[in-house]
Amino acid sequence: MTESTPAAPPDRLPVYRILTGPDDAAFCHRVSEALALGYRLYGSPAATFNGTTVIVAQALIWPCMESAVAP
Repeated sequence: MTESTPAAPPDRLPVYRILTGPDDAAFCHRVSEALALGYRLYGSPAATFNGTTVIVAQALIWPCMESAVAP
């Protein structure tokens, strides 16, 4: 966590989030917005195909959680 990153996420958001949705620009914007807020990527993205669309998922954590989940 840097000095400019608050100890807790804004707007009472959780410290751990997983974003899911179709693999499109809107999903990429949602992940980008979370990163701009201060979240960090946690793990690799996941993808599946539902027969029509590729669905993706990306976990995010707030920086204060990095030491709690470090290997």
